[in-house]
Amino acid sequence: MSTAQASLSNKNLRSGMMAALMGLGMLGLGFAAVPLYEVFCRVTGYAGTTQRVGAAEAATVQATSKVISIRFDSNVNSALPWSFKPEQAVDHVTVGARDMAIFIATNNSDEPVVGTATFNVTPLLAGQYFNKVQCFCFSEQVLKPGQTVRMPVLYYVDPAIMDDPETKDIKEITLSYTFYRSLDQQALDAGAGDS
Repeated sequence: MSTAQASLSNKNLRSGMMAALMGLGMLGLGFAAVPLYEVFCRVTGYAGTTQRVGAAEAATVQATSKVISIRFDSNVNSALPWSFKPEQAVDHVTVGARDMAIFIATNNSDEPVVGTATFNVTPLLAGQYFNKVQCFCFSEQVLKPGQTVRMPVLYYVDPAIMDDPETKDIKEITLSYTFYRSLDQQALDAGAGDS
């Protein structure tokens, strides 16, 4: 084999290796896309994603004098035999102060059912300033036949909302939940064992 052929063979090998590495990289990005998107949404509040904070962090936030309305919206997917509604449709809260909303869920079926909630905030730009300290949406909920439960949401609106030129004039935020039926048998078995 001549030097020119060896050089061409090495270039082809390098090109092939680069193409294979790029293919593996693209495959890795494909698998990482969903978790990375979720992290992006949580950090930026994109698409109305709220923030999740711990009680210690929430305790350091100072209340302001600005009052904002929080409207609560509830929906149930047709595959879930529950009724679900906020105890109070609208609350007026002080920005920076922790507050609690209560939602009431009832299993209208004759069997235990597991539900899971999705949520968002509108206006979408407010999502990055809406902080949940405690929420039923962080875990699956098991309701026994005919059972009614009160589900609390502990939250606050970050005072930084008043410093953002795009959000400082917001007067009302809507927190919306939709409950879906879950097929998680382990959660259902755990709930049935509580009887």
